[in-house]
Amino acid sequence: MIVVPLILVLCSGMAHAVWNMLAKQSTDKPVFLWVLYVPSTIILLPTLIIELASVQFSLSEWLLIGSSLMMQSVYSMLLAYTYKAGDLSQVYPIMRGMPTLLIPIVGVIILEETLPFWGWMGIGCMLIGFIVMIGRFPSKGRHIHATNKPVFLALSVGLCITTYTLIDKVNLQYLSPLALLEVTNIGFLLGLTPAALHFDRLKRVIRTHLNIIWIGAILSPGSYLLFLFAARNMNVSTIAPMREVGIVFGTLLGLFVLKESQGVRRVSASVAVVIGIIIIASSGH
Repeated sequence: MIVVPLILVLCSGMAHAVWNMLAKQSTDKPVFLWVLYVPSTIILLPTLIIELASVQFSLSEWLLIGSSLMMQSVYSMLLAYTYKAGDLSQVYPIMRGMPTLLIPIVGVIILEETLPFWGWMGIGCMLIGFIVMIGRFPSKGRHIHATNKPVFLALSVGLCITTYTLIDKVNLQYLSPLALLEVTNIGFLLGLTPAALHFDRLKRVIRTHLNIIWIGAILSPGSYLLFLFAARNMNVSTIAPMREVGIVFGTLLGLFVLKESQGVRRVSASVAVVIGIIIIASSGH
């Protein structure tokens, strides 16, 4: 049945958009993101240790686990830089939309999955929405490089997301979702640890954002855990694009909560994304 994985992946997308909005609002983004992941990393560490000790992994499996950890480290660093450079409603659709194109293609070619015709039609509809969202022209007197920098950073984040999603789909064959989540948590923390070693910055972030840290600490790892549970029972080429419903939530949060500009264009593009998601879900796979 597609219903349960669909509900999981939609909740995952919503939770992801909310904690990314909190990260965008934070005063010191690398340190704030680091703080978000500390509680779940501590809680899940025994689970990972027990699982790694009880299973004999081959060299290739260890390499895949290490690759997941490494990609999460790169992802966390790029994410912090991206939110310093651009609006949530601009960069979030780009970095979440890129995997929508790449993951189904790689899933079909490398993982030997199949995607029905209507699935590809839905992805095409979503991509139209992404292209409309991405379109942004430099305002008069603004340097073109300054406008393009957030786009290039967001594309880099999207490439990281594509890579670790495909790696983690394979890792789920021999790691439980909880253990794999801990691997990704550790990688995420390692990428941001140099910033968190500045204790003045760490104290300032905790003092300033104490009222929202606990929300992000639940939603940030929780959003990916929901996706991992859904990915165990569905093709990644089908489930990954549906998770990008978070693009709609991210765009709306950026426009109405953070008061970012270019609302009509981005909301219209969000409608195209929703239609694409409905088509993919209806192609039930």
